[in-house]
Amino acid sequence: MSKELEFTRIIREHEGVIFKITTIYTNNHDDQKDLYQEIVYQLWKSYANFRGEAKISTWMYRVALNTAITRLKKEKRRGIQIGIDKIIMQQTQQYDTEFEERLKVLYTHIHGLNELEKGVMLLLLEGKKYEEIAEITGLSPSNVGTRISRIKQKLKSQIVKK
Repeated sequence: MSKELEFTRIIREHEGVIFKITTIYTNNHDDQKDLYQEIVYQLWKSYANFRGEAKISTWMYRVALNTAITRLKKEKRRGIQIGIDKIIMQQTQQYDTEFEERLKVLYTHIHGLNELEKGVMLLLLEGKKYEEIAEITGLSPSNVGTRISRIKQKLKSQIVKK
């Protein structure tokens, strides 16, 4: 299989990773599409250097999170403010209304976290273990645990206030 076909297969198999990150780190459909393209481009650029020492999904999360965070930092330097008015969610199955509302509230509050906190929560919600989150983010596993605990407290206090 050619390098291009293999890369395309990997992107198709794991496009949910990219979609989730673009949803958390953008506020509208156009920005989401732009970030998606930038992430795929960065994955392609670094694909030749992927040595297979980590799982492919771990590598993709790392590249995608770094791309999203770098993009946000560039936008902040340019003075563009990112609002949290709209959250784009892809519905793949039917949810009951109450669950959907609670999920929207949670994502709204996650949207208000800083870049690293968003990434950690996204990975936690994906069911990643602390060790894998540490590998993706570059934090130590104990630091991941501490941050998750603090983020949960922060989210809980924000949600209870409303």
